[in-house]
Amino acid sequence: MSNFSNDVLTEQIIGAAIVVHRELGPGLLESAYEACLCHELSQINLKVERQKPVPITYKGLKLETGYRLDLLVADLVVVEIKSVSELLPIHTAQLLSCLKQTGGGRGLLINFNVKLLKNGIRRLIV
Repeated sequence: MSNFSNDVLTEQIIGAAIVVHRELGPGLLESAYEACLCHELSQINLKVERQKPVPITYKGLKLETGYRLDLLVADLVVVEIKSVSELLPIHTAQLLSCLKQTGGGRGLLINFNVKLLKNGIRRLIV
C-alpha cells in the first residue's frame, strides 16, 4: 500500500473538503457538509456512496445494526464527517471500528466545525 500521508485519493478528498469548508464555513449540520462534499467529489469524477450500510460481524454472524458509513469514496476510503466543537477519542474509535468491520483500509475523520479545516482532519489506516 502507498504511503498514506501522500496518498493521491485522500489528498483529493481533503482538497474537496477544503472547498466545501471555504464556501460554507463552520457551524452547519453534518448532513449539509456531507451533501456538499459528495457534490464536490462527483465533480472530480470520484465514485461516492453516501450512508452505506455496514453489517457488524459478531461471532461469525452478520448483523444488520443500522450502522452506516457517511461516505465511501472510490470503494477505498471511508470518510466520517463531524461538526463538533472538538474531535474526541470516541470519534477516532468509531472510525477505527468501522474500518475493521469493512476489512481494513484508509479512513478520514473530518470535523467541519473548526476555523481552519486542516486542524479538523485525522487520517487513519487499519
